Amino acid sequence: MYESMLYAFIFIFIVCAIGTAFIDALFRFLGKRGYLGNLFPNVRGGIPRGVGIVPAIILSFYMLPSCTDLIIIIAICAFIDDIFGRRKFSFANIEIGQLSRGIGMILVMIVGFIEGFGFSSILIAFLIQPLNISDMQPGSCAMVTMVMSLITVACMLIVASPSIEELPAVYTPLLIFVVCLAYSPLDFLGKIMLGEVGNHTFAVALGIAFYYIGGFWWVALLFIFTVCFTAFVRRSTLKVFFRQRLRLLDPTFGDYVMDVLTGGGLGDLVRKWVLGDKQIEVTSDILIAFGFRRLLYNPHADNPKGFTPSQKEIPSLNRRL
Repeated sequence: MYESMLYAFIFIFIVCAIGTAFIDALFRFLGKRGYLGNLFPNVRGGIPRGVGIVPAIILSFYMLPSCTDLIIIIAICAFIDDIFGRRKFSFANIEIGQLSRGIGMILVMIVGFIEGFGFSSILIAFLIQPLNISDMQPGSCAMVTMVMSLITVACMLIVASPSIEELPAVYTPLLIFVVCLAYSPLDFLGKIMLGEVGNHTFAVALGIAFYYIGGFWWVALLFIFTVCFTAFVRRSTLKVFFRQRLRLLDPTFGDYVMDVLTGGGLGDLVRKWVLGDKQIEVTSDILIAFGFRRLLYNPHADNPKGFTPSQKEIPSLNRRL
């Protein structure tokens, strides 16, 4: 059985590597001629976005039958997000991509319950958030995905996870690792982007792998670890982001974790609905350590004074940056 898995993984690796190179070339050809819109953003002269469609398609074929519906659902909704980006409906002040992502997460929860994942399906759906935030710099999402895949394999071997549908439990995380490994070289070089279709698909696939270790509590444990690991991987860029965009000069690791958990357009939209134009200032040392300044930061506030540095602090900020 393991020999057959090895041959299958070699085949999958080759298909994913060739498919990624092909989609890269195709998207560049069409993008430079103005046919792809948001799928070819003007970053470093133009970089294909949404190349993660290749891993998404492969995972939809080779994941276990009981979870392919979840992969297909989130891949479709996420690719719609990639296509429309930040474009808004003409009749409502909401981005098409945000709505599509939200619908995809809800459907993953519902279908996950139907497929027998129970309350784990909620965490599987919300794992999309940290993987999406991790995909903000070249190679970071791929790194998180591959490391978490190997950690999942180790956990399965330690607890002796049972076979699933006549395949060893390690099949699922190893499949994710192989697919991501084949895709990742051009991503690490900054030549392509996973896009929402890629990072959303890897998130749901990882959540399923966590569940196969031994149920809900393993999903919860590795969900927390994934969030913390993503915050660690992105700590340098998040520190600059907090200082330049949020005017938060002294971010804590809790702020990084909270950004991974609640950052991004969807999180800011929820803050807008809840807080309106108010900005809550956090002064408690304990709450600051746990990242509540980031949790309650409202970009839609008229005057987010709690994040504005004094004039004496601005020169030191410039020296550090």
